[in-house]
Amino acid sequence: MPDPGPSSAGHVLAVLRAEGPLTRHELQERVGLSRVTLVERLDALRRAGLLSQAGYRESSGGRRAEVLAVNDSGRTALVADLGQSHATLAVVDLRGTVFARRDLRLPARHEPAEVVPLLIGTGRDLLAEVGRAGSLCAIAFSVPGQIDHVRGVTVAPPTMPGWNGSPLRDPFTEEFGVPVLLENDANALALGDYYAMGRPAATLVGVKVGTGIGSGVVIGGRVHRGETGAAGEIGHMRIEGSEQRCTCGRRGCVAASASGQALVRQLRETGVRSVDDVVRRVGQGRPEAVRAVRSAGRLVGVVLATLVTIVNPKYVRLGGAVGVLPPFLDSLRRTVETHAQESALRKLDIAASGLGENGVIVGLAGLVADEMLAAATVDALVSGQRS
Repeated sequence: MPDPGPSSAGHVLAVLRAEGPLTRHELQERVGLSRVTLVERLDALRRAGLLSQAGYRESSGGRRAEVLAVNDSGRTALVADLGQSHATLAVVDLRGTVFARRDLRLPARHEPAEVVPLLIGTGRDLLAEVGRAGSLCAIAFSVPGQIDHVRGVTVAPPTMPGWNGSPLRDPFTEEFGVPVLLENDANALALGDYYAMGRPAATLVGVKVGTGIGSGVVIGGRVHRGETGAAGEIGHMRIEGSEQRCTCGRRGCVAASASGQALVRQLRETGVRSVDDVVRRVGQGRPEAVRAVRSAGRLVGVVLATLVTIVNPKYVRLGGAVGVLPPFLDSLRRTVETHAQESALRKLDIAASGLGENGVIVGLAGLVADEMLAAATVDALVSGQRS
């Protein structure tokens, strides 16, 4: 795909997306095109369904100027967040508006052969339910662990061993006929908060603590995945003195002692059977659950302090069923403030994700928007309409 030039329709849309809504005159000043050329580009974007009217500027004596914006509500994405015991699917537009959502409980140690057809069928049902199948432009999928983005397969998800090497992109591409984007779940969570905060010019670390533990790092508006996709795997950093066996096969990983799965194991004798039980008991103020969650926050805080010292982010956002619990978050914050390098703490803002259960969904919707509204993608769409 050719690189978009500074005068292309895709470039015009990129400027409007970054700085809009804008009048034609304001847009012309920013992109530096002649009036005739700009009108041509805007006409092409309008035919592609990528422009919308956002009102009018107040008149200073003459005709009121039309204000233009990117149409990010007319196209649809199907997004899915797959975990060890659950799957959440949602139909969204490219601004993250949720039109339909379904949460599925999955059996322990589930495998692709049984789950992929369920996800495809549920996705089709949701699209039909809200009447947006015709505007579907992409699918975005998040899973725990690493992803081979070239081959479109999962790589050794520690909490879902049956999915190792499983192709995710191909079945959905074949079924729906649209591009399929894949992302690690903690990366998607970090992106969700980044988008919701208005794409700040700052580094953000998102930490997801649910059944497992993972983190994502957003630098300059992009997820830092690392050379092999292993960036952010803090759940498998070792805790000194711990020999607890982890699902990855090693001993001493923080996930083996502080994940939701570990908390269920620790509290089993009190009747706890799921992460939901842990959350419920903390909400009830049950002392044994509160103590266990507070201890987990301290352990995750120890490894997060190292990440904070190395990356020096401005924001840390916690998500996942366990990560947002007040005893966990308070303990984690105190531990990071005790162990991280002092200068890395000066502007650090640690808080629970403001998106609640929609964090990963918002992140996946934004991922689709960044891909489908990218200048090169828009130029290819406009070019295809002309041919």
